[in-house]
Amino acid sequence: MSVGSILLIVAAGVTLLLLLVLKVRISAFISLLITAIFVGIVAGMPLKEVTAAIQKGMGETLGFIAVVVGLGAIFGQILESSGGAHALANYLLKKFGQTRASWAMMFTGFIVAIPVFFDVGLIIFIPIIYALGRDTGKSLLYYGIPLLAGLAVAHSFIPPTPGPVAVSEIIGADLGWVILLGLMLGLPTAVIAGPLFGRFIAGKIKIDPPVAVNGEGGEEASRSGLPSFWLIFVLILTPLLLIVISTMSAILIRNGAITSSVVTDILIFAGHPFTALIIATLLAIWLLGIRRGMSRDRIMSLSTKALGPAGIIILVTGAGGVLKEVLVQSGIGTTLADSVAGTALSPILLAWIIAAVVRVTQGSATVAMITAAGIIAPILPVFAFDDPHKALIVIAISSGATIASHVNDSGFWLVSKYFGMNEKQTLQSWTVMETIISICGLAFTMLASLFF
Repeated sequence: MSVGSILLIVAAGVTLLLLLVLKVRISAFISLLITAIFVGIVAGMPLKEVTAAIQKGMGETLGFIAVVVGLGAIFGQILESSGGAHALANYLLKKFGQTRASWAMMFTGFIVAIPVFFDVGLIIFIPIIYALGRDTGKSLLYYGIPLLAGLAVAHSFIPPTPGPVAVSEIIGADLGWVILLGLMLGLPTAVIAGPLFGRFIAGKIKIDPPVAVNGEGGEEASRSGLPSFWLIFVLILTPLLLIVISTMSAILIRNGAITSSVVTDILIFAGHPFTALIIATLLAIWLLGIRRGMSRDRIMSLSTKALGPAGIIILVTGAGGVLKEVLVQSGIGTTLADSVAGTALSPILLAWIIAAVVRVTQGSATVAMITAAGIIAPILPVFAFDDPHKALIVIAISSGATIASHVNDSGFWLVSKYFGMNEKQTLQSWTVMETIISICGLAFTMLASLFF
């Protein structure tokens, strides 16, 4: 097939996916599967090979994703239910003081969003934002935008949140490098989109907190009986540190800097995402649950509750793996790779563009990430990227999938509702903030690619 035919098939596949999600209102999981079948048939694959590719793509992807996302969801649920998120916010607000509370909220969102879903983080902290608004008289956006930026950046850039984990698995990126570069590039991105932009937009749009009912909001920032900040911080850091140590150990062995031994084998084993998250989850269950008087039935209930939304993400990711496998088996991936390799277009920029287009069109950041990863994965082998560059591709896709959240994104309406903004105000604040994150993420990723 010619390059033109290949591009036409891919464009038709993406168009079909968008129509199924937006117009027919079929779930993203089923829509991705239908799209993969369509692409395979149009590309001339025998029907038996199409079904075989579905089974292989789903199986290979879920073998990793199901474990990591499931454990991460339980870990985050225990952290949330124990009051750990509030402990972080209270400590940082105390240390930063009211004059720098916007920075405290940015760091709080950034740390908490690593194990906790974005929407859960917003719901947890919105009473604190209300309380700060009442105490200072400032626009809610002065504190809210930094919180939202911290939540959005960490949720998109840093595993074990589902988005970057899913993209990493589909394109074969090492999670240790994704964590390391996600932290390095995510923090300055959150600063620009959070406290800096928040101060600007708060001066343009005055959003007052709702009237307190029965003292609602005022006590949230001073709740007693919460776990300590350092316990929560260490628990969140534990899986990240284990994974990074494992990655660095493997690199040092490969480069001959150290020799393989029982110690390095243990470090690499303990830092595998499966092991690291099992350790972190068990520590959270013991230190935040059992030792603090949480019943075993309650812990079981929280674990089951956490797996509900995780299951949806797991299935959508598996369907993205199916799309990738069909592109590989049909030969479309190889043709696309050869055509891209013959141009000056950066794979990082291409990955960002694909994710951004799907995001703006259909709204879901998760679907945008999975679709972009499925399309870009077959292209990468021709470039023989090392682990750092694959990690940068993950961050580029995550950045593109963050751009321009608007009326077709559930996050847009969630922010609008909790901050009491109309559509115009939400577009001026939340949508612009998301776009700043996306553009800064791309810029920092392109810059980092010059040094790795």
